Amino acid sequence: MAKPLSEYNRKRDFKITAEPAGSSPSKRKASALSFVIQKHDARNLHYDFRLELDGVLLSWAVPKGPSLDPSQKRLAVHVEDHPLSYGSFEGSIPAGQYGAGDVIVWDRGIWQPHDDPRKAYAAGKLKFTLIGEKLSGDWALVRTRLKGSGDKEQWLLIKENDQQARPAAEFDIVEAEPASVLSDAVVGKPKAKPKPRAATKAKAPKPSAALPDEFAPQLATLVDRAPEGDWRYEIKFDGYRIMARIRDGEVRLFTRNGHDWTERLPRQCKALQALKLKDSWLDGEVVSLNGDGLPDFQALQNAFDIGRSLDIVYYLFDAPFLNGRDQREDPVEERRAALKSALSGSRSKLLRFSEAFAASQRDIFESACDLALEGVIGKRAGSPYVSRRSDDWIKLKCRLRQEFVIVGYTRPQGSRSGFGALLLAVNDDTGLVYAGRVGTGFDQAALKNIYAQLTPLERKDSPLQKPLTSAQARGVHWVEPSLVGEVQFAEWTREGVVRQAAFVGLRTDKPASQIIHEQPRAAKSVKAPQTSKAGKAQATVKNVKITHPERIIDKHSGTQKQQLAQFYTDISEWILPFLRGRAVSLVRAPEGIEGEQFFQKHSERMAIPHIKQLDPALDPGHARLMEIDSVDALVGAVQMGTIEFHTWGATADKIETPDLFVLDLDPDPALPWKAMLEAAQLTLSVLDELGLQAFVKTSGGKGLHLIVPLARRDGWDTVKAFAKAIAQFMTRQLPERFTATSGPKNRVGKIFIDYLRNARGASTVAAYSVRARPGLPVSVPVSREELKGLRGAQQWTVANLHQRLQTLKDDPWAGYANRQKISKKMWDKLGAEPPG
Repeated sequence: MAKPLSEYNRKRDFKITAEPAGSSPSKRKASALSFVIQKHDARNLHYDFRLELDGVLLSWAVPKGPSLDPSQKRLAVHVEDHPLSYGSFEGSIPAGQYGAGDVIVWDRGIWQPHDDPRKAYAAGKLKFTLIGEKLSGDWALVRTRLKGSGDKEQWLLIKENDQQARPAAEFDIVEAEPASVLSDAVVGKPKAKPKPRAATKAKAPKPSAALPDEFAPQLATLVDRAPEGDWRYEIKFDGYRIMARIRDGEVRLFTRNGHDWTERLPRQCKALQALKLKDSWLDGEVVSLNGDGLPDFQALQNAFDIGRSLDIVYYLFDAPFLNGRDQREDPVEERRAALKSALSGSRSKLLRFSEAFAASQRDIFESACDLALEGVIGKRAGSPYVSRRSDDWIKLKCRLRQEFVIVGYTRPQGSRSGFGALLLAVNDDTGLVYAGRVGTGFDQAALKNIYAQLTPLERKDSPLQKPLTSAQARGVHWVEPSLVGEVQFAEWTREGVVRQAAFVGLRTDKPASQIIHEQPRAAKSVKAPQTSKAGKAQATVKNVKITHPERIIDKHSGTQKQQLAQFYTDISEWILPFLRGRAVSLVRAPEGIEGEQFFQKHSERMAIPHIKQLDPALDPGHARLMEIDSVDALVGAVQMGTIEFHTWGATADKIETPDLFVLDLDPDPALPWKAMLEAAQLTLSVLDELGLQAFVKTSGGKGLHLIVPLARRDGWDTVKAFAKAIAQFMTRQLPERFTATSGPKNRVGKIFIDYLRNARGASTVAAYSVRARPGLPVSVPVSREELKGLRGAQQWTVANLHQRLQTLKDDPWAGYANRQKISKKMWDKLGAEPPG
């Protein structure tokens, strides 16, 4: 019943916008129906409410956003269907494009229609249940007879009167939860609530003014180049914006959206109190600094996660109110001078003044980008402080930049001459790999010059190692891969292509054969690649020679083979305790995670350097089981293409009596993360009631693993049956949430409690093992106290795990001991009988 996506595609130029192109509607694998609400700061701020049905996202624009108050019927304007891939889109739609402005994913999850959704949609009365990160409970979308602009239908979005409903006067979900559920980003102008002032012609503020209870910060406007005029530039910190209110000696700290973070920053509050300021509102940003003294956002998040405010520095850059004086109308340079003077007496290392730079904007910006900073903030000299986004404050963001091989071009459209966009590629071990396209950044002279060089290079076939899809290759003129162009862009996508690319210029100083996906240099402890007698590149990690060290294991993160080997070396003291003494199974991906993957349980004929082979009697009729008991064996496995390490639930010396069982909480991928956390808490409550201590780790995939250590007493059949009894008990108690039956069709809208990993010969990914997934996430132990703050099963990766480990105060699995026994009383509570 779904319409084609031609209307969606007609409105967009995908050479310019980063929005996903719409293809034919297609169904996903068995999964619940997804929903997404995107907050869209276009000409008017609104919320796009989207429901998956028949391979597309049915879409409505809700100007005021959803309300939890059943008495507030929110207008919902029906708009064109969107592709399913749009559900994860966040970014900025460029000026001049349809819907230009910033987009974030405000909420997402699954929806469950109460009746046949196709008939209800056609009849104009959809009733459904939402299970999202923010919204839940029962809702309705009802078509009205009101006429809107053009032929757009007018619907109403209504919250049903259930346990999740709340009066608007008590709670406004839109105001209380403004940020993205994917990135914590916020779009739109916050409501400023300064105390009204009487109109006056005098510019000077009153010497004394009542301090507002609430205060919204001034926000900067993103620009692509520095404007003319007198501007002051500061570093754009990669942290959290924090407003400090000081009244009657009490310090309170608030986020830009008004959330009170005072308790999360106790040392910063104490440092501000020591200044002994009178009534003030101070503006700044909290950051964590890395070893080079540069802001590190991941380190900041980790510091908050573990409550270590000592690692957080509060950079202050403005003072709209200071010592009882309203300074908002004062020039920015005067406000900042007063703030700097007020901070001069501070001895705390946690408070710092954000200095402005005297050099030119160009030099400051280039230096900031060279240091891998986020960018710079410019403030117009003489400007006042206003609690909204203002052109008096601007931000220039640094972008990624590197060379690419030009492999083709598309035809120009409209009045443009020469070509439309250039197709880009980089080299890897297999040949030229597609890296996206660039269609902006050219003036008329560049179009003419580059086109003249492309024409004699035309060829009939693609020079790429892997052919493009028919849609990607439509209208492309292929060329010999000899020209090199430099491009700046926002980021690499998971598919290994660039986003928001802009052309900088042709490069003649590098041959096309040397152009690769540029990566940070390897850690110092990894020896530089050398050439063996056979002519192959090698590196050495520990005592193991790594062949093809530069091979890209994961295009999303750009991680190379030798970097993965070094990662495992660096965390060896964390992972080896979970590998030693146990049979290990390996997930090997010799050509990287996008190539073929192998699951290997036995040593077979492959000689993995330094690996330990176990007694053949442990698994009769097969090649020997393997054990990783040293750093060299760990690295040796990586040399042979290993990414993941899985272990048995028993040690090799007592392989018939497991010393743990695992409950793998495996969700329908469409479920929101909040549903996973709730499921984990419910399952842990049941284990607590049984008297069993459990330990939690992220799976590095979609869910969580609950590990229950056991005394070595019962056999495999008993342990597996007990785990199954828990899964079945949870399913009986909450059938709408859990299933104990495997298979995607059985877990639609539910979480499968996978107990099958507890059979003899089965295995579970080890704690601190990398997963062979885009971004190389890691399975990481967490404490029960950390559980509610987890943001996802892939929160830690090879890129940021070391920051967590460096800042841990306590072992999250402290107290782990294999002494627990399964008792008859536990079986009785589950309503089950032990086997035999």
